[in-house]
Amino acid sequence: EVQLVESGGGLVQAGGSLRLSCVASGFSFDEAAIGWFRQAPGKEREGVSTISNSDGSLYYADSVKGRFTISSDSAKHTVYLQMSSLKPEDTAVYTCAAGLFLAAGLGSDVSDYVPSDEYDYWGQGIQVTVSS
Repeated sequence: EVQLVESGGGLVQAGGSLRLSCVASGFSFDEAAIGWFRQAPGKEREGVSTISNSDGSLYYADSVKGRFTISSDSAKHTVYLQMSSLKPEDTAVYTCAAGLFLAAGLGSDVSDYVPSDEYDYWGQGIQVTVSS
């Protein structure tokens, strides 16, 4: 059974930091890309950051570049999203997703944005609230 379980969300003041974790199981972690998406009320889902566990390529949305850092721990099957200098506009439900792009013949490079509908598995999501 495939599972993606997020943790680390919560309430933080503007300028603060949070680290989100996404623990994955049930698929080949080292061959997958793991992406973080967010959706604020009344807004469309936004791709925040993605890491390819197979080739190490990274993607960051312009809105988070320089503030967020994505990393992966193969031994723990966990992807982290370190969020710093948080702003109220970062408030959203954050969800991690796994894309088996390599197995699908799509290649492993995620340095360009990969649309959300290309991903195979999704977590439940976790709330991040940044107060002003």
